[in-house]
Amino acid sequence: MATVNHAKNTATDKQTPNKVLDKGGAVRDGEELDVKAVSTWLCEQGVDIQGEPTVTQFSGGASNWTYRLQYDGEGKNQDLILRRPPKGTKAKSAHDMVREYTVQKALKDAYPYVPKMVTLCTDEDVIGADFYVMERIEGIIPRANLPKSIDLDPEQTRTLCTNVIDALVELHQVDYKEHPELVTLGRGDGYCERQVSGWDKRYVKAKTPNVPSFALVRQWLGKHTPADSKTCIIHNDWRFDNVILDAADPTKVIGVLDWEMATLGDPLMDLGSALAYWIEADDNIIMQQSRRQPTHLKGMMTRDQVVAYYLEKTGLKIDNWAFYEVFGLFRLAGIVQQIYYRYYHKQTTNPAFKNFWIIVHVLHAKCLKLIAQYEGEALFTSHVQPHLQDMGVDTAMIEQLPTPVQAVIKGILPKSYFAQAAHKTE
Repeated sequence: MATVNHAKNTATDKQTPNKVLDKGGAVRDGEELDVKAVSTWLCEQGVDIQGEPTVTQFSGGASNWTYRLQYDGEGKNQDLILRRPPKGTKAKSAHDMVREYTVQKALKDAYPYVPKMVTLCTDEDVIGADFYVMERIEGIIPRANLPKSIDLDPEQTRTLCTNVIDALVELHQVDYKEHPELVTLGRGDGYCERQVSGWDKRYVKAKTPNVPSFALVRQWLGKHTPADSKTCIIHNDWRFDNVILDAADPTKVIGVLDWEMATLGDPLMDLGSALAYWIEADDNIIMQQSRRQPTHLKGMMTRDQVVAYYLEKTGLKIDNWAFYEVFGLFRLAGIVQQIYYRYYHKQTTNPAFKNFWIIVHVLHAKCLKLIAQYEGEALFTSHVQPHLQDMGVDTAMIEQLPTPVQAVIKGILPKSYFAQAAHKTE
């Protein structure tokens, strides 16, 4: 049975630590918030706050910065969340606060898991960037592991799993045409093609000398891009650590966060991107070490089971699921590499990004394995391997990797890949 340590969230919960409810920590050096300026601006907008807030910051830092503002006034408490882009961001489109705020505000009536928006600030004189404020949803965010005080049995874990997928299905059923603010989010048909082309260019731009070119993967995706299955609202960053669970029932979804990449697109692309993060209990050690959601727990669906469940619930048909799965992994490799690129060029010193290039290698191998399975071993051996050598992505690069990483890569790729390479060397 599930067991949870309950604690009422009050003005004193910062003095009484609660290991179940998600909460922030100390504000990171260099990411301090001008609290006085924020409070003054909120009052000017008519937001009912009193005094100065207790400020904490949520974990992360590779994406938008998220702060909790706890105002404890006489007879009036306000528990708010502030989101802003990282400092030094040049591409506003990558951290568009107006878009993120607008999507959630427009979706709130149709999709109950969206937090309630409070206000949006586009005056950069306030804190140096656009930001928005929303009400905090109190609950549990399931990160790499559930809180130790929560013990779900396999049946409850399966319920949690289906509830998370059901929330994604529900999002994909929202009729965006009924909401004028949502109609302008995307460009309509051709989403799959635009995504493949866009991430191809982004990966090439972010490539560093120590990662593979993904030449074959990019070419294969371009040749196998399907027509859009349909157009709907997609979250584009669907993970367990972007949902909020009910503290009284940790299998129940009560909120969905991080809408910065939401758009109009193909729901199967949304599912494929989500499954790139879906680490199963028997996946390789490098992926286990990078896992950021509890999909390894006994009772969770496998990736194949998630796809089957989703298709049954939505009635959508797929001719080539391998495309969506390979794209999801390639897109994740692009995201990871963009972050690593900043570390490689000393634009950030965050030590958490130091070994991201190794993850890119593993994702590349996983893509090749899926392509080999789809095309067949004979075609992979006769056409894929020589092509990879022509592109400079060969065993020589793998042999330069740390020994444990080599073992993982060689355990993923077809054995004929290395046999063919050895024969050509001789």
